[in-house]
Amino acid sequence: MGKLYIVPTPVGNLEDMTFRAIRILKEVDVVLAEDTRTTGVLFKHFEILTKMHSHHKFNEHKAIDGIIRRLSAGENMALVSDAGTPGISDPGFLIVRECVRAGIEVECLPGAVAFVPALVVSGLPNDRFCFGGFLPQKKGRMTRLQELASESRTMLFYESPFRLVKTLTQFAEVFGEDRQGSISREISKLHEETIRGSLSELIAHFTENTPRGEFVLVIAGKAD
Repeated sequence: MGKLYIVPTPVGNLEDMTFRAIRILKEVDVVLAEDTRTTGVLFKHFEILTKMHSHHKFNEHKAIDGIIRRLSAGENMALVSDAGTPGISDPGFLIVRECVRAGIEVECLPGAVAFVPALVVSGLPNDRFCFGGFLPQKKGRMTRLQELASESRTMLFYESPFRLVKTLTQFAEVFGEDRQGSISREISKLHEETIRGSLSELIAHFTENTPRGEFVLVIAGKAD
């Protein structure tokens, strides 16, 4: 019986890669990569020569049976996403679930995930929080926001630059313009930046300054 390793990769700065992650990626029989071109850059940097197979949200259902057969036959595999920890707003849940069902050992290495540094530097309470990932783009979006209106824990979301202002505006409509928030972008990269303030202040800032990069939104929970 083989083993599946869940291997986090840097969200930006390649120096955040761990020695153990590099060793595992070199030792396994195959690496399942969300985008082999993106992972190829990482492999070239760390001189990793392991064979890669494409594994993403568009093919994971079709590929899962074959992967389970190969793991069951004794191959060791690693799963990586383009950045961060697989399974956190990236492919990963399905393969882990099926491995568990098949009795295949799964080991997740500790490592990068974008929302943790954004939460820590936000200045908002981080003893209790909930992670919302990407909100639904259309169907169910406002229903989800209404459900979160009474959430007292700090809330975390991911968002693209193209929908950032729209999302902040919807937050202001549902949570109130005075609700405090912190927006981090390009975490661990050259242009890393965190902007803090009320939702109305954040909307004004990103209306005046065109959003660029990948964003983590940290929003204060409803006051007791």
